[in-house]
Amino acid sequence: MFTALLISFGVVFVAELGDKSQLMAMTYALRYRWWVVLAGITIATTAVHAVSVVVGHFLGLSIPTDLISIVGGLAMLVFAIWTIRGDELDADEQNKASRTSTSVLLAVMSSFFLAELGDKTMLATITLSTDHNWLGVWIGSTVGMVLADALAIVVGMALGKKLPERTIALGAAALFLAFAAWLLTEGITAAQSTPITIGTVVAAVVISVVGIRIIAVTRRRRDEMAHLAAPTDLAPHHTADRHD
Repeated sequence: MFTALLISFGVVFVAELGDKSQLMAMTYALRYRWWVVLAGITIATTAVHAVSVVVGHFLGLSIPTDLISIVGGLAMLVFAIWTIRGDELDADEQNKASRTSTSVLLAVMSSFFLAELGDKTMLATITLSTDHNWLGVWIGSTVGMVLADALAIVVGMALGKKLPERTIALGAAALFLAFAAWLLTEGITAAQSTPITIGTVVAAVVISVVGIRIIAVTRRRRDEMAHLAAPTDLAPHHTADRHD
């Protein structure tokens, strides 16, 4: 078990360096609390590698990575739109902030789970679990990925302290769009099916159009609220009239 743990830890840790999951971790850390991001990554990683161990050690099956990549890519597109739109705090700020943290946790969990399904780290975990102790592979691969992504979180936190909020939001959205293109391309290429390609393109276009509409409506509403909240002081003009 200990040998399997060490081998799987080393393989997954090295495989994660520079991988899209590490870039995703850094992207989330630019905008959200580090412990929420790390918790989401840990939960998703534990679940993904549990699936990997079951598939590799107990079932010896393969997974449909093409459709999983497409779903993950569409999810990344949604996250990009969400990032551009931004979060809001109303009068009930504390409760809203708490709900936002919960939604971020769910977003991190789902995005990492989808992104890792069929990724090289999952395939490596499946391969290792066929010939090594399954529990050692599960623990080692999970710890290796979490530590690699923790390094990316540290980098994201450091960058987040030096960049303006709007720049961070736009940069994060751009990275999510890049992840979406990456995963969609992988899925379409692996599927090699015209119906799947057409369906994916249509879904991406619909999500983009709806997202642009939501962003436009949200910005218009915020501009109107800012205009109503802006003070209009006409006192100097009245004073000048009295002196005349």
